[in-house]
Amino acid sequence: MQPLRDAELGAFTFFASPLPHDVCGSNGLPLTPNSIKILGRFQILKTITHPRLCQYVDISRGKHERLVVVAEHYEHNLKDLFKQDKPVSSEKVLQIAYEMLEGLAFMNKHGLVHRALSPHNVLLDCKGKVKLAKFGLYHMTDHGADVDFPIGYPSYLPPEVIAQGSFHSSEGSLGEPPLPSGPKADVWSLGVLLFELCAGRQLLQNIEISERLKFIITLGCMDDIVTVLAEEHGCLDIIKELPENVMALLRKCLTFLPSKRPTPAELLEDIVFEGVSCLYTPYQIPVSLFSSSLRCAHLELPEDINELCKVDEEDYLSERSVDEVYHLWCLAGGDLEKELTNKGIIQSKPPVCTLPNFILEDGESFGQSRDRSFLLDDTTVTLSLCQLKNRLKDVAGEAYYPLLEDEQSSLPQSNSNNELSAAVSLPLIIRERDTEYQLTRIVLFDRLLKAYPYKKNQIWKEARVDIPPLLRGLAWAALLGVEGDIQAKYDGIDKDTPIPTDRQIEVDIPRCHQYDELLSSPQGHIKFRRVLKAWVVSHPDLVYWQGLDSLCAPFLYLNFNNEALAYACMSAFIPKYLYNFFLKDNSHVIQEYLTVFSQMIAFHDPELSNHLNEIGFIPDLYAIPWFLTMFTHVFPLHKIFHLWDTLLLGNSSFPFCIGVAILQQLRDRLLANGFNECILLFSDLPEIDIERCVRESINLFCWTPKSATYRQHAQPPKPTGDSSSSFGKNPAYYSAEYQDLPNTDLSREPLKLSELKAEISPRISAEDLIDLCELTGPAHFKTPVKRPKTVKTKIVAVDIRSSEDFNRGHIPGSINVPYSSVFGPDGEMLQSPGTNALTSYKGRVIVVLSNIMKNAATFAAHLVKVNYPRVCVLDGGMNKMKPTGLLTVPSPQI
Repeated sequence: MQPLRDAELGAFTFFASPLPHDVCGSNGLPLTPNSIKILGRFQILKTITHPRLCQYVDISRGKHERLVVVAEHYEHNLKDLFKQDKPVSSEKVLQIAYEMLEGLAFMNKHGLVHRALSPHNVLLDCKGKVKLAKFGLYHMTDHGADVDFPIGYPSYLPPEVIAQGSFHSSEGSLGEPPLPSGPKADVWSLGVLLFELCAGRQLLQNIEISERLKFIITLGCMDDIVTVLAEEHGCLDIIKELPENVMALLRKCLTFLPSKRPTPAELLEDIVFEGVSCLYTPYQIPVSLFSSSLRCAHLELPEDINELCKVDEEDYLSERSVDEVYHLWCLAGGDLEKELTNKGIIQSKPPVCTLPNFILEDGESFGQSRDRSFLLDDTTVTLSLCQLKNRLKDVAGEAYYPLLEDEQSSLPQSNSNNELSAAVSLPLIIRERDTEYQLTRIVLFDRLLKAYPYKKNQIWKEARVDIPPLLRGLAWAALLGVEGDIQAKYDGIDKDTPIPTDRQIEVDIPRCHQYDELLSSPQGHIKFRRVLKAWVVSHPDLVYWQGLDSLCAPFLYLNFNNEALAYACMSAFIPKYLYNFFLKDNSHVIQEYLTVFSQMIAFHDPELSNHLNEIGFIPDLYAIPWFLTMFTHVFPLHKIFHLWDTLLLGNSSFPFCIGVAILQQLRDRLLANGFNECILLFSDLPEIDIERCVRESINLFCWTPKSATYRQHAQPPKPTGDSSSSFGKNPAYYSAEYQDLPNTDLSREPLKLSELKAEISPRISAEDLIDLCELTGPAHFKTPVKRPKTVKTKIVAVDIRSSEDFNRGHIPGSINVPYSSVFGPDGEMLQSPGTNALTSYKGRVIVVLSNIMKNAATFAAHLVKVNYPRVCVLDGGMNKMKPTGLLTVPSPQI
């Protein structure tokens, strides 16, 4: 996006054609409203950036198919030159022509045609340079098929367009729509505009429409159209005085037959611009964040470095991009429809005036139709930035230029306003609507992302605070480690050849997050199909499972105009959190995952776990859609964004904590109900407080030993640990991914699925126990992480061996509760179990140690049965600890 600088934000509105309510498509679903189609096509226009084009920013959909478009705007246009009431100089005409052709040629490269050229759509910036406005109207309306008004102005339309007549989609009796216009249509419009500039006035405005059309059609019989136009409008003397190169340009533009008329790109290379083209440097398309090209290859610094720091009247906001300013304008209370209503553009009639004359029994209405004068208002309303600037007046200039190398806290300390620092403690939904706070976060993330991957660690650090919604797509890509030329890789995937999965994808897409206007648009469906198919084709060892479309939805929504980035993010996300979930036979992966989740419920909430097991409400009945889609199937997108902002900071075990946090929000209702009621409860999941869910998930994650969530079907170990999977300020026991650590003799051993299911409490590794208890030992063992002393008191090791074995050697600080003091010789429960001694330790992480794993599992199950939370078992028992040399014996009593 280009900086705002001397530009303004402008808005204009129009209506899409309404569709009949009782008609369905070939798939049996209701027809997609034309306004939704336009909204989907509009999105690509936001990526078209060129110095000769007004940047598109946003589109808003209102009632009754109303659409409001926001774009870069300038107050001056070619009409101002006509007010001088004298011909424009030849040099100025050639300059305007060349600049317009630059914009038109760039549009054509992206498959766009203006078709609405007129003096008021050719804007002029403060330096008098051309800026073409409303160049995307023809594209977004599907060449005018989705609106009931013609695109373009008869005075400037070429003969071939005039000859086609008009077509309105709501009038189906007119047959097939006309063929879309090509780039040469704009060349004729350009010729008429240049002719008027040379004549010094608008010539074709005061003629009746019928006469105007007849005259244009008759031009086909003329050899020299320029001379005929000059004679017709009494300016032949002026035209004869024009230089030869200007006359040559006019004749080439005003060529009647399109086959002989040049395209904008051809005209740019024409000899008529020989003395003009040298004054312009070719436009360099900015290098995207993820590519193989150097982003600084064309960086040029001014000779005087102080030029970089000159901002008129300290208007730092003008240096921000147009989309940033608009986003902040909305946060500061901007309302598009209100602005248009205040200027009289949106006018409402009393309901009684819009009623039809009568309605038939079948519901068809007859009567007055919509007033065509309100279908399109060509007026562009300037959006006032006063309210935004007033809101940001106390933000210091340093906030716009943060120092990235400064080792400061992640809070926005660079601002003079202390309230910004205090805002971090506010709920996330409030922070996302705070104008000043979002400004600081957007500026900071923008600079960090431009330095990616060099600043990857700092992006992780800042993401722990929050991620600004405007830059969430790129921030997620950075957190997922996306790098390289993703576009080339995506382009190299065959997304067109039919495959067996196509049918299932076609069926799933119309049901995926279709409440969202963007994803429900035809363009959204096309992009869905391409990204999903690219993933299926590029992962031949995996298959398409229902739910993959839901998993794709957040990435596609955030990167709607960058399919390659959506695909790259999805391809990085699935191995990290859903490794082997999409195998053709994934039953063993799913069952292991659900078993570990069941153990996590017992670990964190034994009372709830006991109740759910008693009524037979197992995770298989409700949790498969949760984890297979990482909760995208059960939550709307706006909640998924907040959930995944934190999920991406965790490792593959973090989804377990999210699942437990959801159950704990429903805890009271689950404990009070039986099986049938629980089934009904999860068939229509109640409202979940996502911020509370995230907060509690982090707390659960911090209390969970890393090896407790070990899965043998998780992603294989990486060469080195990834320290980025951390929640920073929180007193986490473990923050690195367990599977990322190298296997040692003290690591967990894989279990058969049947053995895993037989145990209620999770196992932890000997390495975990050593680390948790801060034990020191021989150098060949893993050096423990130094932790605050308060953490040491949060764990207790319970040795259930006999007293004799305990006295021969035990872990320092452990307590002895012999198995025989709780269970009899035949495994029966004793009347006064020895676990009463553990009452004072309730709430800590309890690690059960034994020589016999069956006894340890039984003892741990008993603790869970009597509602002891955070109970786990040492994997391998004391046999794993004996070789470490960490065991101690009681000191002899004197």
